[in-house]
Amino acid sequence: MTVPFRQLTSQVFAAPQIGLAEVAEAARAGFGMIVNNRPEDESDDQTPGAEIAAAAAAAGLGYVAIPVTHAGFSQPQIAAMADALASTDKPVLAYCRSGTRSTLLWALAEASRGTSPHSLAAAAAQAGYDLGPVRAMLDMLAARDR
Repeated sequence: MTVPFRQLTSQVFAAPQIGLAEVAEAARAGFGMIVNNRPEDESDDQTPGAEIAAAAAAAGLGYVAIPVTHAGFSQPQIAAMADALASTDKPVLAYCRSGTRSTLLWALAEASRGTSPHSLAAAAAQAGYDLGPVRAMLDMLAARDR
Protein backbone atom coordinates (compact mmCIF):
# COMPACT_ATOMS: atom_id res chain seq x y z
CA MET A 1 0.00 0.00 0.00
CA THR A 2 1.43 3.35 -0.99
CA VAL A 3 -0.67 5.49 1.37
CA PRO A 4 -0.70 4.44 5.02
CA PHE A 5 -4.03 3.42 6.53
CA ARG A 6 -3.79 4.57 10.17
CA GLN A 7 -5.83 2.50 12.59
CA LEU A 8 -8.10 4.49 14.92
CA THR A 9 -10.12 1.48 16.15
CA SER A 10 -10.45 -2.11 15.05
CA GLN A 11 -13.08 -0.93 12.55
CA VAL A 12 -12.03 2.61 11.56
CA PHE A 13 -8.93 3.77 9.69
CA ALA A 14 -7.89 7.21 8.46
CA ALA A 15 -5.61 8.03 5.55
CA PRO A 16 -4.23 10.90 3.56
CA GLN A 17 -5.51 11.27 -0.01
CA ILE A 18 -5.99 7.86 -1.60
CA GLY A 19 -5.91 6.85 -5.23
CA LEU A 20 -7.26 3.92 -7.18
CA ALA A 21 -4.49 1.59 -5.94
CA GLU A 22 -5.57 2.22 -2.34
CA VAL A 23 -9.20 1.48 -3.19
CA ALA A 24 -8.09 -1.90 -4.50
CA GLU A 25 -5.93 -2.42 -1.40
CA ALA A 26 -8.88 -1.56 0.86
CA ALA A 27 -11.05 -4.09 -0.96
CA ARG A 28 -8.38 -6.80 -0.63
CA ALA A 29 -8.01 -5.96 3.08
CA GLY A 30 -11.74 -6.48 3.72
CA PHE A 31 -12.93 -2.91 4.12
CA GLY A 32 -16.64 -2.30 3.58
CA MET A 33 -16.83 1.46 3.15
CA ILE A 34 -14.75 4.41 2.01
CA VAL A 35 -15.59 7.87 3.35
CA ASN A 36 -14.24 10.83 1.38
CA ASN A 37 -13.88 13.89 3.62
CA ARG A 38 -12.06 15.97 1.04
CA PRO A 39 -13.78 18.75 -0.93
CA GLU A 40 -13.45 18.40 -4.69
CA ASP A 41 -10.76 20.50 -6.35
CA GLU A 42 -8.98 21.23 -3.06
CA SER A 43 -5.69 20.65 -4.87
CA ASP A 44 -4.54 19.77 -8.36
CA ASP A 45 -2.98 16.47 -7.30
CA GLN A 46 -6.01 14.82 -5.70
CA THR A 47 -7.84 11.93 -7.30
CA PRO A 48 -11.41 13.12 -8.04
CA GLY A 49 -14.07 11.72 -5.75
CA ALA A 50 -16.04 10.38 -8.71
CA GLU A 51 -13.07 8.17 -9.68
CA ILE A 52 -12.73 6.89 -6.11
CA ALA A 53 -16.51 6.27 -5.98
CA ALA A 54 -16.45 4.33 -9.26
CA ALA A 55 -13.48 2.23 -8.16
CA ALA A 56 -15.14 1.55 -4.81
CA ALA A 57 -18.37 0.45 -6.50
CA ALA A 58 -16.44 -1.80 -8.89
CA ALA A 59 -14.66 -3.36 -5.90
CA GLY A 60 -17.89 -3.91 -3.97
CA LEU A 61 -17.20 -1.19 -1.41
CA GLY A 62 -19.64 1.39 -0.13
CA TYR A 63 -18.69 5.02 -0.70
CA VAL A 64 -19.91 8.27 0.77
CA ALA A 65 -18.62 11.81 0.37
CA ILE A 66 -18.80 14.05 3.43
CA PRO A 67 -16.59 16.97 2.41
CA VAL A 68 -15.08 19.00 5.23
CA THR A 69 -13.54 22.38 4.53
CA HIS A 70 -11.25 24.28 6.86
CA ALA A 71 -14.34 26.23 7.97
CA GLY A 72 -15.11 23.51 10.51
CA PHE A 73 -17.65 20.82 11.25
CA SER A 74 -21.45 20.92 11.19
CA GLN A 75 -24.05 18.75 12.88
CA PRO A 76 -25.18 17.31 9.49
CA GLN A 77 -21.56 16.26 8.75
CA ILE A 78 -21.26 14.64 12.18
CA ALA A 79 -24.57 12.78 11.68
CA ALA A 80 -23.56 11.68 8.17
CA MET A 81 -20.27 10.30 9.50
CA ALA A 82 -22.06 8.44 12.30
CA ASP A 83 -24.44 6.95 9.70
CA ALA A 84 -21.53 5.93 7.45
CA LEU A 85 -19.72 4.23 10.34
CA ALA A 86 -22.90 2.37 11.30
CA SER A 87 -23.67 1.30 7.71
CA THR A 88 -21.30 -1.67 7.65
CA ASP A 89 -19.90 -4.23 10.04
CA LYS A 90 -16.67 -4.23 8.02
CA PRO A 91 -13.82 -1.75 8.51
CA VAL A 92 -14.26 1.81 7.24
CA LEU A 93 -11.52 3.86 5.59
CA ALA A 94 -11.94 7.65 5.82
CA TYR A 95 -9.60 9.98 3.96
CA CYS A 96 -8.86 13.65 3.34
CA ARG A 97 -5.65 15.53 2.48
CA SER A 98 -3.72 14.31 5.54
CA GLY A 99 -6.23 12.18 7.46
CA THR A 100 -6.70 14.84 10.13
CA ARG A 101 -10.17 16.07 9.14
CA SER A 102 -11.30 12.46 8.77
CA THR A 103 -10.00 11.68 12.26
CA LEU A 104 -11.61 14.77 13.77
CA LEU A 105 -14.96 13.98 12.13
CA TRP A 106 -14.76 10.35 13.26
CA ALA A 107 -14.15 11.50 16.84
CA LEU A 108 -17.05 13.96 16.72
CA ALA A 109 -19.37 11.25 15.36
CA GLU A 110 -18.29 8.83 18.08
CA ALA A 111 -18.64 11.46 20.83
CA SER A 112 -22.16 12.16 19.57
CA ARG A 113 -22.88 8.47 20.20
CA GLY A 114 -21.52 8.67 23.75
CA THR A 115 -17.91 7.55 23.40
CA SER A 116 -15.58 9.10 25.95
CA PRO A 117 -13.53 12.02 24.60
CA HIS A 118 -10.57 10.74 26.59
CA SER A 119 -10.65 7.33 24.87
CA LEU A 120 -11.13 8.99 21.47
CA ALA A 121 -8.12 11.25 22.08
CA ALA A 122 -6.00 8.26 23.08
CA ALA A 123 -6.98 6.31 19.95
CA ALA A 124 -6.29 9.30 17.70
CA ALA A 125 -2.93 9.95 19.35
CA GLN A 126 -1.89 6.33 18.86
CA ALA A 127 -2.57 6.82 15.14
CA GLY A 128 -0.60 10.09 15.09
CA TYR A 129 -3.49 12.56 15.18
CA ASP A 130 -4.37 15.28 17.71
CA LEU A 131 -8.00 15.95 18.66
CA GLY A 132 -7.09 19.23 20.35
CA PRO A 133 -8.79 21.40 17.69
CA VAL A 134 -12.20 19.81 18.48
CA ARG A 135 -11.77 18.85 22.14
CA ALA A 136 -14.36 21.35 23.44
CA MET A 137 -16.84 20.14 20.83
CA LEU A 138 -16.12 16.49 21.79
CA ASP A 139 -16.80 17.26 25.44
CA MET A 140 -20.04 19.05 24.57
CA LEU A 141 -21.28 16.20 22.34
CA ALA A 142 -20.38 13.53 24.88
CA ALA A 143 -22.07 15.46 27.73
CA ARG A 144 -25.21 15.90 25.65
CA ASP A 145 -25.47 12.12 25.21
CA ARG A 146 -25.47 11.44 28.96
